[in-house]
Amino acid sequence: MSSPKKPLTPDEVRALETRYATGVIPLKELVFTHGEGAWLVAADGTRYLDLASGHGVALLGHGNARVAAALGEQAAKLITITQSYPHPLRAGLAERLCAMAPGGMEKVFFCNSGAEAVEAALKFSRMATGKKAFVAFKRAFHGRTMGALSATWSEAYRGPFEPLVPGFSHVSYDDAAAVEAAIDASTAAVLVEPVQGEGGVRPGSPAFFEAVARACARTGALLIVDEIQTGFGRTGRWFASEHFGLRPDVLCLAKGIAGGMPMGACLMGPAVKGFSAGLHGSTFGGNPLACAAAMAAIDEMERLELPRRASELGAHVVERLRALDLKLVREVRGLGLMIGIELKKKVAPFIDLLAKEHHIVAINAGPTVLRLLPPLVIERAELDGAIDAIAAVLSGPAAAAAE
Repeated sequence: MSSPKKPLTPDEVRALETRYATGVIPLKELVFTHGEGAWLVAADGTRYLDLASGHGVALLGHGNARVAAALGEQAAKLITITQSYPHPLRAGLAERLCAMAPGGMEKVFFCNSGAEAVEAALKFSRMATGKKAFVAFKRAFHGRTMGALSATWSEAYRGPFEPLVPGFSHVSYDDAAAVEAAIDASTAAVLVEPVQGEGGVRPGSPAFFEAVARACARTGALLIVDEIQTGFGRTGRWFASEHFGLRPDVLCLAKGIAGGMPMGACLMGPAVKGFSAGLHGSTFGGNPLACAAAMAAIDEMERLELPRRASELGAHVVERLRALDLKLVREVRGLGLMIGIELKKKVAPFIDLLAKEHHIVAINAGPTVLRLLPPLVIERAELDGAIDAIAAVLSGPAAAAAE
């Protein structure tokens, strides 16, 4: 009988990942072993406040007992079955999502990620309209698969893979005149984020979204709203579309939908027609395990009133950050607990300092924006401590050296 294998040390973990990983995703120094609420715990036991939540995935934080119980119970019953076979959890989740979402949604395509939800939206839009052109926006990010990448703006993402899918044009975000001029009779759909995430945490204005909806109605173009990062309470409403009165024809969801389990969904209203067998598919989409997690996660979001908490806590954070009046800060903006702090200098050194000196995990949104996407279960006192740490870093020696 062989002896139990000795656990890997953090150095061994990093060495193995460095050896076998492609390098397309840069590796951090920290090795986290588990999480508790809004905290991540490193291999040496040090606790780090998580203001990134896995790029907005961990809305319920880490180690949620109800989601874990739902996963365990379902895993013992049935982990996977193709969407060819009806399943009670998938059926119930589809009904629930359509009832929750704005726009009078009637159909759901389940998949595994945000990029897949966008790909489905693009394909179904061409199918329904018979048109080929798409209007997207500068600074937009919709994913890295070829269709989603074609709608994404940044040359850093696009350049190595061109030529991309033809038919995409990009216009200035939050520019009502530009978007109305760009949408015409050839446009299959307009693809827009209510708040640009990767593009710098930039909410659009009501006038802009009114112009988008008006132009879509005038030309027959479909409105695809990408709520992959903004959905499920992140911005202080169940969906950020509700802030602007948007009624999408197609709604793309992922990230926090299933409490951390991989899941995406493309929801469609009555304008999306023409479905036929074999037109699209997903081997793992809508599997019982992910559906069980999603049902439990949404239950928890409702029980904990997470949209309300995000609205209240987000307003508090923005008010405190703006009151700091730091010389290095150009602007503080956001909705709910989706907040961007735009700096006058590169943000990367300050993210590193937050981790090393204050045990806080944060991410960027472009080269100069510190993006805060904490779990929606985070406590006010935890956020206040984080604001104090951010103020210290942005006014300390590193800030002085950056000026």
